[in-house]
Amino acid sequence: MSNILILGANGQIARLVTELLLKESSHQLTLYLRNPQRLSVIDPIRERIVDGDVNETNKLAQPMAGKDIVYANLGGVFEPQAASIVQSMKQTGVKRLIYVTGLGLYHEVPGEFDEWNKRTIGSEVMDDTRRAAKIIENSEVNYTIIRAAYMTNDNVIKYELTQKGKPFKGTIISRKSIADYILQLIADKDLDNYASVGIDQPGTEGDRPMYSLLRR
Repeated sequence: MSNILILGANGQIARLVTELLLKESSHQLTLYLRNPQRLSVIDPIRERIVDGDVNETNKLAQPMAGKDIVYANLGGVFEPQAASIVQSMKQTGVKRLIYVTGLGLYHEVPGEFDEWNKRTIGSEVMDDTRRAAKIIENSEVNYTIIRAAYMTNDNVIKYELTQKGKPFKGTIISRKSIADYILQLIADKDLDNYASVGIDQPGTEGDRPMYSLLRR
């Protein structure tokens, strides 16, 4: 059994992960988010909801103390969030971080899809995302950065992984697939340590996200 801190616990993937962990494991969960009234406790013995902002480092360190794994699934400005997470982990001695972000951190997206992605996201957001990833990679944290393709709510678990330094493959990925991979990381302590991993749905290569697959 592990004690897991989930940052951004109201996010769609975080909710899926929480539900699966409650069903399929005995892990203890601390759900950290702003506006905690948005969540309801399913299992009061195994869940605790904490109101907080990831950017408040000293406050974040309080529920982080004693945890085995930190799983972060956040929005907003990423660089200060990453810095706060890493600093809180340093203060508390927590080593394991699972961090979800988007594709394109290392200019690993091929062809026209890369150009479309950069135009769609914008250089300011991409630069912020890259700085956040660099903070994590340059820290002493045992991290897995998950670089996700464009996310869908498709009811499918089907994915392929690419390591840092390899070209990104597909264009979309279901949130259920990302949640499944996160559960694999939690279950297997030796899986993808100190790694930045791309995740996409096989067969979705193209110049634009292949949302049309959802209608088949």
